[in-house]
Amino acid sequence: MLVGERAEEVRVLLERLAAWAGRRPDVCALALVGSWARGAAGPTSDVDVVLLTTEPWRYVDHVDWLDDVGAVHLLQTRSWGAVTERRVALPSGLEVEFGIGSPSWASTDPVDPGTRRVVTDGLGVLHDPDGALARLVAAC
Repeated sequence: MLVGERAEEVRVLLERLAAWAGRRPDVCALALVGSWARGAAGPTSDVDVVLLTTEPWRYVDHVDWLDDVGAVHLLQTRSWGAVTERRVALPSGLEVEFGIGSPSWASTDPVDPGTRRVVTDGLGVLHDPDGALARLVAAC
């Protein structure tokens, strides 16, 4: 797949995710992080997303939401401390890593060192109705 085609696929995916998050009252924030957020993605780069919710168990313990975001396969689940990774594949083979955590991940009093690394490595806000991500970015 050409880089431009992949970039268009990611753009459409991010629009879909932002709209989906806006319809979920438990989703407090959604952010693009990693190589796509900092503009360094290549044709084989995965898409890294942080999903902050008041109900992390809904996304960690269940798979019914995967259809809503366009995923066709759950590839992996593993814990990374404050977030749990759910790596999925889209029909094209593009992999999306959801880092699922509670709103406390975005706490600024103080900013967790791991969270600071993620933010300073590149973060694009996709859904932030209460401004938690904006405050986090400003604090970093």
